[in-house]
Amino acid sequence: MPTVEQAIACVRVCQMLSNGYQPIHLFRYNENTKVIFILAGVTESLEIFVFFDGQWRFNDDEA
Repeated sequence: MPTVEQAIACVRVCQMLSNGYQPIHLFRYNENTKVIFILAGVTESLEIFVFFDGQWRFNDDEA
């Protein structure tokens, strides 16, 4: 179950994406790592992780 901090951070991130007219393609909570993953953007190029403490970051790994 996501934490309250994660829920609030997700609403903020999703609102920022919406304000920028960026579609959200995938929203997934991983029960093992306790991390929420958001895949967004017209070209699905925005990857965002939301951690249990409400901190979030873009995935900048170029695999």
